[in-house]
Amino acid sequence: MGVDGDNRGAGAGSFSVLIGATSGQLPVKKRAFAGGFINAGGSLGQFIFAPLLQSIISVFGWITAMLTMAVTTLFTIPLAKVLCGKSVPAQVSAPVATQSLSRQILQALRNPSYLCLTAGFFTCGFHVAFLVTHLPGEISLCGHEASVAAASLSLIGLFNIAGSLIAGELGNHFRMKYILAVMYASRSIMIAMYLFAPKTSLTFYIFSAGLGFTWLATVPPTAGLVGKLFGTRYMATLLGLAIFIHQIGGFLGAWLGGIAIAHNGNYQWMWYADILLASMAALINLPIKEKLLSSEVVMTKE
Repeated sequence: MGVDGDNRGAGAGSFSVLIGATSGQLPVKKRAFAGGFINAGGSLGQFIFAPLLQSIISVFGWITAMLTMAVTTLFTIPLAKVLCGKSVPAQVSAPVATQSLSRQILQALRNPSYLCLTAGFFTCGFHVAFLVTHLPGEISLCGHEASVAAASLSLIGLFNIAGSLIAGELGNHFRMKYILAVMYASRSIMIAMYLFAPKTSLTFYIFSAGLGFTWLATVPPTAGLVGKLFGTRYMATLLGLAIFIHQIGGFLGAWLGGIAIAHNGNYQWMWYADILLASMAALINLPIKEKLLSSEVVMTKE
């Protein structure tokens, strides 16, 4: 079980479904933090269950571990009933509520802001999959034991909890496109600093903590922007489509990392690609035409 839990079943029961279902039942001012809270919950689950299931496998075997996962998954069924309530009235201007899903998707695919948003999210997937797949290999190349890699991956998951909560809260006060731009730009800076830093275990711990802070903290502002652009009726589908692009980036990040190590014996040009993509993602989010919510309009007038 890796830190990158969003790469497993993301379309069927992860961010797009949960955030989409929740957003329709919350007032606008609470949606961003709710998205961050859901995202943090996913990271907390990974942080808890990864060592727990590994311990169960060591003591009782993998069949018992799988049955444990099945039982805990079944408990989500009664919890899901909480999301079956009535949606709150729409508080943002959005496309006509009676239009079909296919029409909404076509409208989204013609919307430059949505395309910019998903392009940035592609980079997020590239980073996440490359690092969760190949960071242990990078650490090994630098002469460290597997325990350093395990600790580094744990730090990513741990710091993503804080990053997701903070990103969700910031979404209530700042334009979400700027939050995303800062996150992607910070990744570019952190990777560049890592390349010049001595490859000690402390360097990897600091690097992992910094990246973990922005790891999947991009999800709350991304979901918030989808809601702002199109409302919440088809939010789960439109966010799921963005996650699909995210997963394409994830495939390329993991695959190209393997090609890099096979042909060059190191990940040097992948790190350069990460810096370039992160910089481009930061810039491509800036032209997004983010709608002002009523509360933001009041703050602007004041």
